Formats: sequence, structure tokens, C-alpha cells
Amino acid sequence: MIKKMAPTENEFDIPTKNCYRMVILGSTKVGKSAIVSRFLYGKFDEEYTPTIEDFHRKLYSIKGDVYQLDILDTSGNHPFPAMRRLSILTGDVFILVFSLDNRESFQEVQRLKRQIFETKSLLKNKTKENVDVPLVICGNKVDREVYREVQREEIEQLVAGDDQCAYFEISAKKNSNVDQMFQQLFKLAKLPHEMSPDLHRKVSVQYCDMLHRKSFKNKKLKDGGAYGIVAPFARRPSVHSDLMYIKEKAVGGGHAKDKERCSIS
Repeated sequence: MIKKMAPTENEFDIPTKNCYRMVILGSTKVGKSAIVSRFLYGKFDEEYTPTIEDFHRKLYSIKGDVYQLDILDTSGNHPFPAMRRLSILTGDVFILVFSLDNRESFQEVQRLKRQIFETKSLLKNKTKENVDVPLVICGNKVDREVYREVQREEIEQLVAGDDQCAYFEISAKKNSNVDQMFQQLFKLAKLPHEMSPDLHRKVSVQYCDMLHRKSFKNKKLKDGGAYGIVAPFARRPSVHSDLMYIKEKAVGGGHAKDKERCSIS
């Protein structure tokens, strides 16, 4: 029996304009990795494992177009400020996470939001007020029966007046409001809403060829459906690739031409 192999990266033809990076930021132990796990695999891991930096990639076939979404799950300790800054510069959409029972984690989100806008304004040569950054703030662990240290009024003040920023109270553990949060994030970023975990069919690596550009000639796939797959063995693009992407964004205002960012590794 011939084993069906997944397509190689050269067989995919993903336009750079369809490649995006989602960056998740926040303090330690607030549930960043749990949100990523819900997004990619629809599950919650009870065991806590500290994150240094995790990189994931998800591929989509949506109404005949192929999309690539890179997910950067960052460390809450930010031991390397330069890497944190690089993550912000290369991010297209952001999720800032804090825990409702931890005031310090909310204060960190306040700092992160300022840092994102300050950093992006330097890249785009604009004022902070004129920078559009699709961003969702998540108050996680709403399922916990504990004292709430962050009040809704404070959160509303943080997002007030910013049309590109939304707030959701979620539970990654109970999967409460998580799908709605992702739908809103993709709406803010003007990305297909089918990227949300509950709005596309999940396929395994054995059927990865659904995302193959050539397969769109098959009329069976032109049914307006949406498919998604977690790319196996994805690795973070090199620092050089990220720097080239930043340069392209700053100079050309477009998407990177560096193919490493838009390929399967």
C-alpha cells in the first residue's frame, strides 16, 4: 500500500497578502497557552507548563483561497526585551490576556497595549492615536469562584474610544466565549470569519492536499466550504526573515516578499 504523503512547502502557493501572524501576550499563568490549545486543538490541558516561546501555524482553505496564520505564544517573563519588541513588530493581530483574579496581570496588559501602539507607531511613522492594530483583550478564568480583582469599569476605560480593540471575559478551561472572541478578532482584522475554530471543518494531515492550490480545480472543493489544518513541524521563521518583513512593512507598507514567512517548514 502506498502511503499518502503531505504536500511539501513548494507545492503550496500562499499569497503573501494571505499570510498573517497572531501574537498572544500577557503575564505568566494567565492562560495564554490554554487559549492557543483551544484554538488549535479544541482541548484544555490541566497541567501547567511554562512557555518560553511557542510557534504554531494553521492553514486554511476558505472559498477557494488559501490562508496562513502563524501563532506566536510568548513568554510571560519576557526575559529578552528585543525578542518581545520583534514579536510586536511582526504581529498583525494581537491577543492580550490577564486573569480576572490577578490585578498585576491586568496592569501588565495595560503596559503591553501601550507598548504595542508605541512600537507600531514607530514602524508606520504615525502617532499612537493614528495606528490601527486589531487587538482583543481577554479577561480569563471567569469560571473561578474567587475574588475578582479587576472591575469591568477599569477594563472599559482601557478599550474606550478604540474601534480596533475589543474585550471579552472568557474561560479557556470551560471554553466559554472563546470562539466569540476569535470571531471578533478576525472581524477587526478584516480576515475571513471562517478562521474561527467553530466555523470551519478540521482536517488531518492526511488530507492536507485540500489546501493544495492545484486541488481547487476539483469542483468538489468549490462548495464555499472552509477547511483548516494545523501544519505539522512548523518552525518559527528566522530573525533575518522577520527583519526583512519589518523592512517591507515600513518601506513598502505591504506584506513581506520573504517567502520563508509564507511557507511550511
